[in-house]
Amino acid sequence: MHHAARTASFALVAASALVLTACGGSGNADVGADAKQTLTVWAMGTEGEKLADVAKAYEKAHPNITVKVTPAGWDVAHQKLVAAAAASKLPDVMQMGSTYLGEFAEMGALEPVDTKVFKKGDFFPAAWDQGIYDGEAYGVPWYVDTRVLYYRTDLAKKAGLKGAPATMADLQKAAAAYRDKAGTKWGLSIQPSGLDAVQSFYPFLYSAGGAVLDDSAKPVVNSPAAVKALENYGSYYSKGLSDKTFRPGYDVTKDFNTGAVPMFFSGPWIVGLLNDNYPDLKGKWAVAPVPADKASVSFAGGSSLTISADSPRKAAAEDFIAYLTDAKGQTDWYERTKDLPANTQAWDAGELATDANLTVFRKQMETAEAIPAQPKLTEITSKVDEAIGAVTQGKSSAKAALDKAQSAIESLVG
Repeated sequence: MHHAARTASFALVAASALVLTACGGSGNADVGADAKQTLTVWAMGTEGEKLADVAKAYEKAHPNITVKVTPAGWDVAHQKLVAAAAASKLPDVMQMGSTYLGEFAEMGALEPVDTKVFKKGDFFPAAWDQGIYDGEAYGVPWYVDTRVLYYRTDLAKKAGLKGAPATMADLQKAAAAYRDKAGTKWGLSIQPSGLDAVQSFYPFLYSAGGAVLDDSAKPVVNSPAAVKALENYGSYYSKGLSDKTFRPGYDVTKDFNTGAVPMFFSGPWIVGLLNDNYPDLKGKWAVAPVPADKASVSFAGGSSLTISADSPRKAAAEDFIAYLTDAKGQTDWYERTKDLPANTQAWDAGELATDANLTVFRKQMETAEAIPAQPKLTEITSKVDEAIGAVTQGKSSAKAALDKAQSAIESLVG
């Protein structure tokens, strides 16, 4: 049955892709999904390495298609993509990190998503939003990532704490209790400065009702809510509850294991790291939602799959992406990588439906927010990184730092 359904969707995909090319596309006729062809795919990091195995399984079911996967390190991926786009040599399918999808969409390098094939309602809202630029979808969500609170339950008892902190006020009280009553060195690990400090700040910012850019991509980083959030963030450093020294490549799990750090925010991959590297810690830690301010809101990261606007193999590319992003493909990908599915139907069965830690991530994803795609997003967020660093190092008030970021960001937004 599944096979028949797939062939039907196959024909549909091919037909819609032909319509696509007919109405403009890039002018070159599409070879169609069933023709003998080689699809080129670029993917990053661990995903790039694991995707080759999935490609082999796909080839067995689609003997006419050869899928050539090229993995690239995250550190060089952006330059590689920029160089390929400039030379009109982009692969048929590419994984896009949420921070630079807007840049390639603006260049005209990406094919808009066929929303008859890929439906917004099948994915977490924040996952779908990461693929939107200027009101048009360019990326199909592949996997998601959101941050939740990890905390030491055994040390919480020692500190006289009951359960996880429910509010932002509770979070700071808990940080102080861990340090003062349970004898931990710090109360909470959050990033004080440096590249991507903004990711550490997002749960505070979004939960307070703030944002870097609003829904119409207008900079709002110095709103009263944002200032309040950065004051709260900064207070962990002025009270000695968080370490203000930034250590690139810092591994928080080591300090979590020794008890030097009893709480931190991070993504789903940490669960596996703790289980594998510190089995003796089992039963002494748990995950909890982001403590609520106005609400409990975390940030959504992850990756989308995109098709090159110049590809003459759009029908096959679309079918391969459909294979990776339907519920079955997403469950398979989770089993291989532990990347959280962007497709919500994949969460309805198995470990994803029953595991208590995973349930916390799923709930958090339902309200998580993504920063709107922008061509200069990397520069925009680096201005927020600078503001965070100025506050945590005691060089500026939150308001002054965010006013400065706001005026810098205003000149970077289209």
